[in-house]
Amino acid sequence: MPSVNGNKPVTNRLLAALPKKEYQHLLPELEPVTLAFGTILFEPGDIFRHVYFPNNSLISLLTLGAGSGYLEVGIVGNDGMGGLPVFMGVNKARNRGLVQGEGTAMRMKATALRKETGNGSSLTRLLHRYTHSLLTQISQSAACNRFHQINARLARWLLMTHDRVEGDELRLTQEFLSHMLGVRREAVTPAAGALQKQKLISYSRGHVTILDRAGLEAASCDCYRVMKDEYDNFLA
Repeated sequence: MPSVNGNKPVTNRLLAALPKKEYQHLLPELEPVTLAFGTILFEPGDIFRHVYFPNNSLISLLTLGAGSGYLEVGIVGNDGMGGLPVFMGVNKARNRGLVQGEGTAMRMKATALRKETGNGSSLTRLLHRYTHSLLTQISQSAACNRFHQINARLARWLLMTHDRVEGDELRLTQEFLSHMLGVRREAVTPAAGALQKQKLISYSRGHVTILDRAGLEAASCDCYRVMKDEYDNFLA
């Protein structure tokens, strides 16, 4: 596994999967940054200036519905890169990139990423595979939000988030949970309360603590297993 400055191991799985020589070549272009909770990295219409490889931070991808606010369509954690459209030759954002989990990331200029992925490198191949993984997540989430009950969807989303952050406590506002579930804020409390009543989570304003991981998996719909398998296997 590559390391930062030859010392601390890289915890972003895409960067960690690079051959050491290629990672060392990229290192001058990678800037360690701390992403603060609630920071908006890009908005629809913004020109991408940077891409982000989260270590223990979490970036939520939100799309704007017609007159109905934002809905989450994807999560980017230590499995991927925020700003994937840059790799696909797109200059402007079509989603909002919101820091939903505070932590660190490696930031790279968009111009540098384009240069480094234009030569058939290992990073290019990894990002192709990650693109498939993110598309799987987005399409499965769309089906989940259409067909499954709110409680199961919440359990699935909490598990996906838990997979990508450190620790069992998640900082989640009621407003953001409504974006994730695609429901009004007043519908969030009953869904979270049902999981809390089963002693799967502890829920208070702005914070969720995972108490029973196995129980939460049982409460989730099958969509979580589809996404988990893809998460585990695309870098295998």
